[in-house]
Amino acid sequence: MKNKNSADSKTDLKIYTTTQRKLIDKALNEFLPRGSIRPKTLHKSMRYSLFAGGKRLRPILCIAAAEACGGNIDQAMHAACAVECIHTYSLIHDDLPCMDDDDFRRGKPTNHKVFGEPVAVLAGDALLTLAFEIVGKSNPNHRYDVGDMVKELAITSGSRHLVGGQVLDIEGENAKLGPKALRFIHESKTAALLTCSLKLGAMSAAATPKKIEALTNFGHSTGLAFQIIDDILDVTQTSEKLGKSAGKDEAVNKSTYPAIYGLRKSRNEAAKLTKTAINSLKIFGKSGTRLKELANYLLDREY
Repeated sequence: MKNKNSADSKTDLKIYTTTQRKLIDKALNEFLPRGSIRPKTLHKSMRYSLFAGGKRLRPILCIAAAEACGGNIDQAMHAACAVECIHTYSLIHDDLPCMDDDDFRRGKPTNHKVFGEPVAVLAGDALLTLAFEIVGKSNPNHRYDVGDMVKELAITSGSRHLVGGQVLDIEGENAKLGPKALRFIHESKTAALLTCSLKLGAMSAAATPKKIEALTNFGHSTGLAFQIIDDILDVTQTSEKLGKSAGKDEAVNKSTYPAIYGLRKSRNEAAKLTKTAINSLKIFGKSGTRLKELANYLLDREY
């Protein structure tokens, strides 16, 4: 019976994520300028990367956080789409020759391989800017106004987190980083944007400060676990399975959890962080079940 319940839960989660992805894609399609609008090349480039087949993890977490706080998908959709635009912009820029210099993303040639470096840079810039336009259309509530949400997204996207973390990541290539330095990079990049997604979803639902704090803790631990699994998959999976170039971290001599701790200890750390994350959800009771399922899914994923 336990195995059956587990299987039913996974099936239910798959249906949930598939449904949410379709709704998110529909909203993103409406928010983005059509490829026929001038400048056509720029808008085609933006759409190319945004609709290249991403998992939509961050917007799904945004919506799930809103639901856990008593809100709904309509309240959270602007924030959800905004964080996906930020995420996609960061991928376009990360893949550039002056950054990680990657040829594939989400199973397709990277943006600069299709549209050239200048357009890829500008497509990333445009998605970054569009994110604030989208979140700026969110409806205020009695606890948070649009300015609060814009500020949250701006801090996460700037020098103190996402951009700053990328700088540290670049500086860490061909350098032996210690565990604290590596953790700080992952906190600044992966964990920060994932946490922001959850917080924005909660803010759209007028969540209490205590629930925001709980989701912050959940996002921090889940984000770190997510990145550790990412590091493991870079070593253990093929490029075809990942949809991006495998073995890139080792090729540029980048410090990762497997490189520092080995695979077994890294997996144990990811499991420990996921347990900590799930414990952060006690304040939500049954309303936090979906977030718990998503955390376990991220821990067990294969790509």
